[in-house]
Amino acid sequence: MILQYHKGMKPQLSSNETPRRFISTEHIVATPGTCGGKPRIAGHRIRVQDIAILHEDYGYAPDEILSHYPSITLADIHAALTYYFDHREAIRQDITDDEAFVESFKQQYPEKIVTIRHA
Repeated sequence: MILQYHKGMKPQLSSNETPRRFISTEHIVATPGTCGGKPRIAGHRIRVQDIAILHEDYGYAPDEILSHYPSITLADIHAALTYYFDHREAIRQDITDDEAFVESFKQQYPEKIVTIRHA
């Protein structure tokens, strides 16, 4: 079975790699109307970008990520990271776009922002 990537997303190969078949483990899906159509772990609303942020930005190892999302498997996390590394540019753009949306919302509707203070 060949893994079918989200339309518009293709594996990114370095100059010394050759295209190869990807075996589907059916861990990652992208469904219009669910999570904005962004790639996510099948059966969950956990996006690939959520896993990527924990791993890349916060330095979490896959088993540490699993402790934050006990409803998924370690295989799901590895599949999400594999998908992220195959589509790094597109996923990073999604993250940047989401951050820009949040900042825009904060500017337009400051009265809607609630600050939670931890003890």
